[in-house]
Amino acid sequence: MSDRRLEKRIELDASPEQVWEAVATGPGIAAWFVPHDVQPREGGTVEQDYGGGFTTRGRVTAWEPGHRFAYGAFDQSPDQPDDGRPQYAYEFLVEGRDGGGTVLRFVQSGFLDGADWDDEYDSFDAGWTLFFANLCSYLRHFAGLPVRNAVAMSYAAGSARDIWPVLHRALGLAGHPAVGDPVTLTPAGPAPISGVVDVADEEFLGVRSAHGLHRIGAEGEDGCGVSAYHYFYGPPVDTDALTADWQRWLSNLFPTGGAS
Repeated sequence: MSDRRLEKRIELDASPEQVWEAVATGPGIAAWFVPHDVQPREGGTVEQDYGGGFTTRGRVTAWEPGHRFAYGAFDQSPDQPDDGRPQYAYEFLVEGRDGGGTVLRFVQSGFLDGADWDDEYDSFDAGWTLFFANLCSYLRHFAGLPVRNAVAMSYAAGSARDIWPVLHRALGLAGHPAVGDPVTLTPAGPAPISGVVDVADEEFLGVRSAHGLHRIGAEGEDGCGVSAYHYFYGPPVDTDALTADWQRWLSNLFPTGGAS
């Protein structure tokens, strides 16, 4: 392990109570990250579902209601050998801001030394930037509404540069749109999504619709993680069917881990 830490500071136009609910409870975290189950006590478990059958499990290491929530290294299953990957720790600090609003401070630690782990660090950095943007958008546009998640993930050979043209074609797009552009995504299988682009960078495309946030990701240089994260707020939807539709869409695009 090294002393290397990934730190974020996010200013939010929401009360500390709202932010605590969003970062330290299962339903709250699911509204901007991925589905979580959190036992609200020190020593409690934290379970996460990243889609595509990829789940993780950890343990609460600090629980100070309204202020500090931390959870530690993911448990290794008995039949899973230690492969040298770092066991990360995460900490969220919630502070009221002078004049109103809240400052959220986030720290991730547990990175290993060496250039081989630079890509890992950069991937987490990009991912947390996206998810905290989701948090800001949720609190601004959908605060307090119940969320239903549809999360799908797959892998493909090659780099994100190879994969994005495949994703663009499959979404009915001529290329990567810009933030503020109105778009309609037309994947084969899942229902079309109309809204405005609110995330557009080298790794993610995000659309905010009238009832949700929709994020498509392609991350990696030598082997690429491809994801589709959807957050539906308010009216109930059939998340099992939606998850199956999006997972099938990804699997059809990348049936053997390659670009189509």
